[in-house]
Amino acid sequence: MTAQIAAHAERLKIWVILGSAHRLSEPNKPHNSLYVIADTGEIVDRYDKRFLSGAPSEDSEELAAYTPGDHPVVFTVDGVRCGTLLCYEYRFPELYRECKQRGVDLVFHSYNAAHMSQAAIDEISSRIGHEYAQLNRGPTYPVNVMPASMIAAAAANHVWISCANSSAPISCWESFVVRADGIVVGRSPRHTRHCLTTIIDLDADLYDGAHAWRDRAMEGVFHSGTLVEDPRSMDRHSL
Repeated sequence: MTAQIAAHAERLKIWVILGSAHRLSEPNKPHNSLYVIADTGEIVDRYDKRFLSGAPSEDSEELAAYTPGDHPVVFTVDGVRCGTLLCYEYRFPELYRECKQRGVDLVFHSYNAAHMSQAAIDEISSRIGHEYAQLNRGPTYPVNVMPASMIAAAAANHVWISCANSSAPISCWESFVVRADGIVVGRSPRHTRHCLTTIIDLDADLYDGAHAWRDRAMEGVFHSGTLVEDPRSMDRHSL
């Protein structure tokens, strides 16, 4: 199947980010991966998910089935510098900072927040509290936290993010694209096969509230402006 998709990529002259499992030598568990396939049909790189869900005992959830990866992936398509992340990694903002430090303009963040039973949805909803559903986007953690995290990551790091989720029911939320200023500029319908097309305009004049100080923060200097030495500043126990 992967070879067929690579052949189609070459025939259609398009790039493809393909989710798959990459087998390792026995007895090692496979990687949970994204293949980066160029418009030539060549696999130019492979991203292996680094933060897998599960307990430190490594006998639950993803860690029971997969081996973590150890490297970021950055590639360029038509002048757009791209990076990749996978699903659960949205909970680690350090990975988005790493993308920004590597000059990434667009992050392909792939998800599989779907194939959930109604029983699973009901169980998650009960943990949130039905009385709070009306105050949030929906009744589950994924529908509330994942899209919000993507919007925050885009705005904080000034990167575009393609958030591709499975359309299989029950999907927690629909695929969408976030502009570098945190504005959603494309959204697919839930539970429906759909092709979402978005123009990535790196020359657009987008608002970036952290532009003046983001580099300083990434270097470990956690303040803007100029510090002063003043005894009243140093004394934090009096008015």
